[in-house]
Amino acid sequence: MIDLEKHRNEALKRSQEHKKYLEKLKKKKPKRLDEKVLEIHQAVFSQIDCLECANCCKTTGPLFTEKDIERISKHLRIKSSDFIHRYLHKDEDGDQVFRQLPCPFLDSENYCAIYEFRPKACKEYPHTDRKKFYQINSLTLKNTIICPAAYRVVEEMMKKISL
Repeated sequence: MIDLEKHRNEALKRSQEHKKYLEKLKKKKPKRLDEKVLEIHQAVFSQIDCLECANCCKTTGPLFTEKDIERISKHLRIKSSDFIHRYLHKDEDGDQVFRQLPCPFLDSENYCAIYEFRPKACKEYPHTDRKKFYQINSLTLKNTIICPAAYRVVEEMMKKISL
């Protein structure tokens, strides 16, 4: 089992170093960066079981697109307006997010009750396999504190992608 408090403390200690590295990465944009980051992402996720953690589902919520709301509402067999009323609210940026955390669809064993229909932001989290990875430095830095896998991806990048 992952000790999330220990992880958070370690990630916070390393955050300035991670920030400097990611800023440098953005400036230098090494050749084949996306390919190298994807290899690291795949290696890290072959060793980490998200079901042991689910910290993302417990502490942060996704932004819901209209398509997400429609897809999930249809799956739950409720009106989109009822889904919004029951589960969502607009945040300070005007985005639809969960009213409360942890995610209401997370069960006691860290499984998602709507996994096949989950929001796009959940499918893509922690975004360490996306193209033009260097464009999301602040998000990546935030995710290293929440997600042990994102933390390991950045740590491995620092070892394998010299700048």
